[in-house]
Amino acid sequence: MKKHLLLLLVALILPTVAMSAGVGKVTGMKGAVQTRAKRVAPYQVMNNGDAIAEGCWIKTGADGWAELTLDDRTRFTLANNTEFEITSFRLDQSKREGVFNLSQGKLRANVAKFSGRLSGVTVKSGTAVAGVKGTEFLMLTDGPSNVFFGTEGVVAVSGDGTGTQRELVVGTMVQNSRGEEPLEPLRIDETTPLAEARDIFSGVTSGSPPDSWNDSGRIGDIIARWNVNHGRFLADAGRHRESLQVFQIALDLSKLAEIQADAHLERGAVYARFLNKPEQALGEYQVVLDTFPELPQAETALFNSAQSLSELGRKEPARARFQRYLKEYPSGKFKGTVETLLRFLDS
Repeated sequence: MKKHLLLLLVALILPTVAMSAGVGKVTGMKGAVQTRAKRVAPYQVMNNGDAIAEGCWIKTGADGWAELTLDDRTRFTLANNTEFEITSFRLDQSKREGVFNLSQGKLRANVAKFSGRLSGVTVKSGTAVAGVKGTEFLMLTDGPSNVFFGTEGVVAVSGDGTGTQRELVVGTMVQNSRGEEPLEPLRIDETTPLAEARDIFSGVTSGSPPDSWNDSGRIGDIIARWNVNHGRFLADAGRHRESLQVFQIALDLSKLAEIQADAHLERGAVYARFLNKPEQALGEYQVVLDTFPELPQAETALFNSAQSLSELGRKEPARARFQRYLKEYPSGKFKGTVETLLRFLDS
């Protein structure tokens, strides 16, 4: 009887042990790296060689770098200021399934090719999903925005895992924000800032940590500035929805005041010039006036907001803003136009 009870107890315990068993280990690290066993647990110091299991999170600090190698030889390299979860991973001779979550930061995913019959690996954030079978790519997640660079093979990128998918291939970039469907893949010209951002990204997630992390923080700003310029091109080409999305990604990727102000101005211009939506345009210009009054962009925002008010038939507020323009910018670039429009409003 005791023997039967012992066997029953072992049978009950073994599945639990198997479920909590490690799925890989830390094969390289530098600087501050922490881990926790589940989402609600506190972070603790992690060491090179530590096992990693389903449900665990890994977090790198401002100078942190970590390489994780799974049992199928898949590698994830985490740059600094990154938080990553091994949500689930199952592996046997015929099947491989894995779900991984990049909560914040930058990673290189090198998903090993799998000779079994079934393979499904997903790397996601809160607002994007990348479906992978066996390939390598770079992924940046900053708040609601995501940027992917293709370095090998093909990756299927979507906003929610069920909608429109974009194929990320070698030499291209795919991006999205706020769960929207990703923009069409862009071929990276080696002479553009996108190539510079990709190269920095590649360096901070290569097989060894960089000597300095100074350039790592520039990646989002470089892409955001490029997006502001690219968004203008899309707007002029009549691709207005895409241009608004590109400007929004720029806003989500960078906290630099100049980029934020430019992106809001450009969104306002699309609403005003192409979509005949002066109310939405006014909202974008007001953000610049309220948040960045000291920047040169505030002059354009003030002039454009007065025009939007005029288009909405709000003559008195429009007149007040045109008069404010002449007072704040007596030699401003729109002075002649403002004086003409004031005469029109007074007629």
